[in-house]
Amino acid sequence: MDTNLIIYIAIALVVIIFASLLIILKRKQTSNAKIIVKPQSLKNKLAKTKNSLLGKLAEIVNIRGKIDDDLMDDLEEMLLQADVGVQSSGDIIENLKEKIRLDKITSTDDVQKYLEEIIRKLLLKDYGRETDHLQYENVKPFVVLFTGVNGVGKTTTIAKLAKRFTQSGKSVLMVAADTFRAAAIDQLAIWAERTGADIMRQQEGSDPSSVVYDGMMKAVNKNYDVVLIDTAGRQHTKVNLMNELTKIKRTVKKIMPDAPHETLLVVDATTGQNAITQAELFNKATDLSGLVLTKLDGTAKGGIVIGIKHQLDIPVKLIGVGETYNDLRDFDVNEFVEAIFE
Repeated sequence: MDTNLIIYIAIALVVIIFASLLIILKRKQTSNAKIIVKPQSLKNKLAKTKNSLLGKLAEIVNIRGKIDDDLMDDLEEMLLQADVGVQSSGDIIENLKEKIRLDKITSTDDVQKYLEEIIRKLLLKDYGRETDHLQYENVKPFVVLFTGVNGVGKTTTIAKLAKRFTQSGKSVLMVAADTFRAAAIDQLAIWAERTGADIMRQQEGSDPSSVVYDGMMKAVNKNYDVVLIDTAGRQHTKVNLMNELTKIKRTVKKIMPDAPHETLLVVDATTGQNAITQAELFNKATDLSGLVLTKLDGTAKGGIVIGIKHQLDIPVKLIGVGETYNDLRDFDVNEFVEAIFE
């Protein structure tokens, strides 16, 4: 074969290989760029709640045009529709009336400004304690017991929190204590695989406390960083369910006396005042340390954040504002106030 031909073929092969490597590298860079998605601001996520509160407030003030009992009644009704709650709405309006009397307010524009300020101060005051946030510093394993009725997004919330911890390098054990439904066990197993967590599970119908006992023993013996316990949420046997939750909590304490470090109730924000009823019921059985509000981006009833803390003194610790892992966020009262009122 001609020497020049061999050289030409070699050069062509080198060029082809080099071009192929460039194409592969470019595709990889493009793929990585697609993965990096900046989370939407909370302000965008809570647009429905903001429009419901501020939009209706401005509308009521403009329609009434003067400060009287009818204006106060309409403002209280607006707060109730936003699911601020009866007690909280009453307290807010009473504070407003007192402010109007003391400061001799005559302008409806000032009424709007003062009402916003009262709600701001109420939120900041109610959410001012350190225990209003997840308490996982210097605890190992950090044990979280999740409660809540079926369909509120409990298992998905567990998955999102697990992903947060595994991404930060922590070892996570999920405990499938909702043994009432085989689907719940299988679903949690799928989430464990996707998030990089391990799972403790038994067969459908097993004693939930037995699963929790085995899970806690495994977590302690194998030095896990985080334990996330899923529980049943069937509503039609409330007494049995609450007794079961109480027993699970006692089982956790047998292995680790200061655990669970968080007992969280997951509630669907779109259910409004029903969330407060659920919180009262579950709190009696498990002594809740906080709430997770899911689907907060899909409702105009975000006022439930105000009502639950003010009425029951149970803080919202996590909020769900979307489908992605990043959409489970720590509840930051300052960020919430800014998203609603700025």
